[in-house]
Amino acid sequence: MTMKKYILALDQGTTSSRALLIDHEGNIKGVAQKEIRQIYPSQGWVEHDPSEIWSSQASVAAEVLARSSVSSEEIAAIGITNQRETTVIWERKSGNPIANAIVWQDRRTTEICQKLKNAGYEPLFQKKTGLLLDPYFSGTKIRWLLEQIPGAMLRAERGELAFGTIDTWLLWKLTDGEVHFTDATNASRTLLYNIHTGQWDDELLSILNIPRNLLPEVRSCSEIYAQATRLFTHSIPISGMAGDQQAALFGQACFKPGMVKTTYGTGCFMLMNTGAHPVASKSKLLTTIAYQIHDKVEYALEGSIFIGGAVVQWLRDNLKIIQKSAEIEILASKVEDNNGVYFVPAFTGLGAPYWNPYARGVIMGLTRGTSNAHIARAALESIAFQVTDVLEAMENDSAIKIQELRVDGGAVVNNMLMQFQADLLGCPVIRPNATELTAYGAAYLAGLAVGFWKNQEDIASHWQRERTFTPLMAKEQAYALKSHWKKAVACAEMWEKK
Repeated sequence: MTMKKYILALDQGTTSSRALLIDHEGNIKGVAQKEIRQIYPSQGWVEHDPSEIWSSQASVAAEVLARSSVSSEEIAAIGITNQRETTVIWERKSGNPIANAIVWQDRRTTEICQKLKNAGYEPLFQKKTGLLLDPYFSGTKIRWLLEQIPGAMLRAERGELAFGTIDTWLLWKLTDGEVHFTDATNASRTLLYNIHTGQWDDELLSILNIPRNLLPEVRSCSEIYAQATRLFTHSIPISGMAGDQQAALFGQACFKPGMVKTTYGTGCFMLMNTGAHPVASKSKLLTTIAYQIHDKVEYALEGSIFIGGAVVQWLRDNLKIIQKSAEIEILASKVEDNNGVYFVPAFTGLGAPYWNPYARGVIMGLTRGTSNAHIARAALESIAFQVTDVLEAMENDSAIKIQELRVDGGAVVNNMLMQFQADLLGCPVIRPNATELTAYGAAYLAGLAVGFWKNQEDIASHWQRERTFTPLMAKEQAYALKSHWKKAVACAEMWEKK
């Protein structure tokens, strides 16, 4: 019998699909990655082609095995992690999507959310789901698709259609339509799932006019859901699923209440483990499920920032002041400070703790002395300022002083950004050896279910720090910078004030 040496992690993100092979010691044996198209049909709309998501994920899964000379017999399990809230509806019979996927960044349902708020429903949704009424979440995206696609509502009521976030879509495709499941973390991002009862909520479904039979069955994050029957010469158990930010929290081994991680990706996402009890936020943060193993549910406070690393892509693709994203640190390092320039990248509104879909991006403090380097520095600093806003709100809500921040994601290789983050927060920022924590989280959840790792203590033993950034800036200076930032945010919020 061939020895099971690896876990295959499928990491389907906003801009790319990736596959990683991870061994028992937590080493990465191989990586394959493929970018996916971003489709912008109208202002504020963002879509993906679900078939392209599947084909790109399938191709990198095959590629990572081939390039690493690993056979499917050596894979103990598959873990899936995904961009959350992105919404797909497809035909159960054919498996064909009825429309493009509506991406989490998409703002087309702003009006639906506003009507629900005006009707006084937001406190009910917040109490049951831990979420705010915002276009970010899947529920209003489902409603929009059912209303706008001819015949969709009738077909959904007849049970002919299936809804899923990307985890559910990939699981369906990997099993040839045999399994229609999601996990508790992705379910908790839909506006439809009661995080206290662990059930789809009929009252919320009725308000949004969504047929219950459209929805997948909700499972834990770590169990054998099915065997992957496509792509591989031997069937492999699919046994771990979590939305990307919860997967990163798990990959960072933030298993104790008060532990916090921030993922710096296209957006920035902070989660604080709050333990077995959900903490209601007074600061417009989200209460969400951190992970569920067996029947045990752990909760988290979350703050979501829509534009993190995407601001660097904007400088590259739109302003063209850099050719590669990695050049941002070199350019920003050419100046000692921001020279009074503040950049609020509210391209698709502001996320936590503001939740203002009408805010728009602004660059404030421009003078004749402003250079490309100052704008680059202000763009980088905007990421850290937004993270600081959220973490300060988390401290207020949880009454827990953050002792350290564990970081991951593509932008954490930027030493200037990490140092500035530590300076603003006044606490250590810890970058681990492994920065692929989203994929690690999916792998760990899958491995736990099949006994590849014994328990969470076994997993935590593989986490290692690479560098700690300690605060160097005087507190008075950090306070002054944050005060100017808040003025810039106020200007961004005034632009399309409703």
